[in-house]
Amino acid sequence: MNKGLYIHVPFCRRKCRYCDFYSVTDTGLSDSYVQAAIRNIKTRKDIFNTVYFGGGTPSLLSGRQISDILSAADISDKAEISTEINPDSADITKLIEFRQAGINRISVGIQSLDDIELKMLGRLHDSEHAVRAVASAHRAGFENISADLMLGLPYQRTETVLRNIERLSELGITHISAYMLKIEEGTPLSEDKELISNIADEELSAEIYLSACNALEEKGFHQYEISNFAKSGFECRHNLKYWRCEDYFGVGPSAHSCIDGKRFAVPKDIHAFINSERQREIITDDSPCGEEERLMLALRLSEGYLIPEGNAGERLIHASKPLEAHGLLYIRDGRIILTPEGFLVSNSIICRLSDALEEG
Repeated sequence: MNKGLYIHVPFCRRKCRYCDFYSVTDTGLSDSYVQAAIRNIKTRKDIFNTVYFGGGTPSLLSGRQISDILSAADISDKAEISTEINPDSADITKLIEFRQAGINRISVGIQSLDDIELKMLGRLHDSEHAVRAVASAHRAGFENISADLMLGLPYQRTETVLRNIERLSELGITHISAYMLKIEEGTPLSEDKELISNIADEELSAEIYLSACNALEEKGFHQYEISNFAKSGFECRHNLKYWRCEDYFGVGPSAHSCIDGKRFAVPKDIHAFINSERQREIITDDSPCGEEERLMLALRLSEGYLIPEGNAGERLIHASKPLEAHGLLYIRDGRIILTPEGFLVSNSIICRLSDALEEG
C-alpha cells in the first residue's frame, strides 16, 4: 500500500506568539538539513502517494532544495505533494520554483484577514500580503490551494470570522482549515494575561465555530473533518492518512511516524538530526491503531466510525442513542457520525463511546 511522507522543515524567521511547533531561526543550516533529510528518505523503500512539507516555514527553503528532497523519494504518479507557505516568504518567483519542483498543493498560513488579529498573533504578514500570496499561487499554476483560519482569538467576534470567510471564499481557494485557538503552555501568548482573559468563552466559542461551519457550507466547502473544509475532490489526502490510521513516515526534528506497526518520534534537535547518518527515532507506541484509537480518529471525520459487528457494536449503538436524541451524532449506513454540535464536545463523546467499546 502506498504510504505518506511527512517532512518537518524546522526553520522560521520568527516564532509566532501562539506556536509551540519545533523551529529554529538559523536558516544557514538549511543545506545541511536538506542533505540529512535526503539521507533519511533514502533509508525507506516505500512508494509514497502523498508528501507533506510542514513546519516551521517550508517556504524558507528554495525551489532547488525542495526538488532535491523530492528526488530522494519514490513518489507515485498523481501523488498529492503539499507544502505549507507563509505569505511573507513566498513571492511569485518562489511559488513558480515550487511548482516546477513538483509541488501541486499549497497551504497558505493566513490565520486571519484582520490586521489587528494578525499583529496580536505575531504574524509577519498583513492581510494585503495574504491576499497577494494566494493570487501569486494562482499565477504560478496552483489549482489546489488551502488556507488556515484561526477561530476563538482574543477579542474575536463572530462577525469578524464571517468576514474572513467571505473574503477567503472570493480568493478562489479550494480548502480551508478553520481551527480553534489552543493556548500552549510556555508560548508568549500563554503569558499575556490581558489577552488570555479576553479569549472567547465556551458559549462564544461554540457560536463562532458553528457559524463558521454554516458559512463555509454555504460557500461550497463541505466539512470532512472537525477543522477541515473542502470543495468537492480537494480534501487533503495526506492528512486523511492520519485520521484513517494509514502508514506515514516522518523526516526531520520533531517529526512523527506511524509505520511498520509502530509510532515513533524524532527528537527536537536539528543539530542531532544533521549530524546523524540516520535520524534517531523514539518509539512512542509499539502497538498503534487499536480499536479505541480508530474510534477516536474516525469520529473526527464526517465519514464517521464503522460500527463493528457483534456485542461491541451493540454496546456502541446503545451508548450512542441518547447522544443521537440530543443532536450530537447520528447513525447511518452502519456508521456513527458526529454533527457539528457533536464535534464541539467530541472529547466527551469519544470517552463515552470508548468506555462502551471496552465493556466487553
